[in-house]
Amino acid sequence: MFVLEQEDQELYDRIQEQKLNRQYELLINCIEIGLMKGPVAFDKYMLWALNHVAVANISQFGGRFRNEPIYVGEHKPPHFKDVSDWMDRFISTVQENWFIWTATELAAYGLWRLNWIHPFIEGNGRTARAVCYYLLCARSEKLLPGRKIVPERIKEDRAGYEDALKHADRAWDDGHLDFTKMEEYLAALLQAQLEDDGLPYEGASSV
Repeated sequence: MFVLEQEDQELYDRIQEQKLNRQYELLINCIEIGLMKGPVAFDKYMLWALNHVAVANISQFGGRFRNEPIYVGEHKPPHFKDVSDWMDRFISTVQENWFIWTATELAAYGLWRLNWIHPFIEGNGRTARAVCYYLLCARSEKLLPGRKIVPERIKEDRAGYEDALKHADRAWDDGHLDFTKMEEYLAALLQAQLEDDGLPYEGASSV
């Protein structure tokens, strides 16, 4: 069951807003579990759940990896037959570097790599931003304070976000893993969030 934007704009927008709230609530639950269980809590089932909630009622393919080609501007994601393998590698890299990389490094890798693989038909950006925040909090071993959280700040600074993605993409094309620009970008956004310490979260439009 799903509705298209052109069929009923008002209903579509209302569903979008409600889904964002549901995804944020699910994300907080995932973070709480991650704080208890550590790196093993980061798995494909969590990613499927976050994506399913993000696109429920606007897409029929939420919560499962794509089985068809997809194109994103100048970036051509991996062939759909390779998505499952790339996602296994992605999850393993996060788990193996959990205690080696900092919170912002782990989140930067997660945000870039999930966008690079683009494993879902819809909601890749929303899922990647949710994963980014999950990694920031779980690796920091606490639910981070602040009125405006990092995913919302990413949406407000699309130029910096896209520039950092392209920088990591170019490095990968040249045979290098380099997400330092994304890490610097996220570190600045996180610092801005933490400066709002003690102020309540304002809504789930961020993820």
